[in-house]
Amino acid sequence: MKKILISFIVIFSISSQAIGHVEHYSKINYLEYELFRNDNLIGYHKYDFIRKNDILSVKSEVSFKISKLGVDLYKYFAASEEVYKDNKFFKFSSKTKQNKKDKYVNISVDNTEDNLIIDGTSYKGRAKKDFIVGTWWNHEITLAKAQISAISGRIIEQTVTFIGKEQITIGDKTFDTLHFNFKSSDKTLPDNKKLNTDIWYDEKTKLWVKAAFDKTGYWEYRIKTYK
Repeated sequence: MKKILISFIVIFSISSQAIGHVEHYSKINYLEYELFRNDNLIGYHKYDFIRKNDILSVKSEVSFKISKLGVDLYKYFAASEEVYKDNKFFKFSSKTKQNKKDKYVNISVDNTEDNLIIDGTSYKGRAKKDFIVGTWWNHEITLAKAQISAISGRIIEQTVTFIGKEQITIGDKTFDTLHFNFKSSDKTLPDNKKLNTDIWYDEKTKLWVKAAFDKTGYWEYRIKTYK
């Protein structure tokens, strides 16, 4: 179960660029994804996009549980808010419950020194302003050299590889996508902490369509609703 937990934390550590092109998503109000493990539905991830004047607030909720023979072995719940002002990152906060364990991260911008200020369970300090904040929806993740965990604030350097164009079908919808692979740049990390995740974005709209990784089971995000 510890390996499963670490795997889930790694996938959630991926994020969107701190100063991202959020205007690409000006017509998106709601996103919902189903989370599968070994092709079994175990939870969901929802995003609400709230706009007021020059402020965009992206509120996220994640919930899943792993059960066996009717017994809940593991429960996970996280809530976060990512705020952009004039299409630029402004702040981020999250609280996570992993069974009985609590984690958090708060991120703000220090414009005087042009960097980020991180206060998290795993890291407290400063980071480059163009690092990643822990959400999936913004395709600018593909350009970032490092990411900040949306769970604990840990900084993870990443290597992004474009795999190619693929047509994938989810439910009754078919998408023409761009397929990327994300891996940890630090080869000295233990295997259970290394990032190795595949992400698919719609080629025209940059909508996040699917995510997948294989570690103590095969995990997938599949888009369910977008409007």
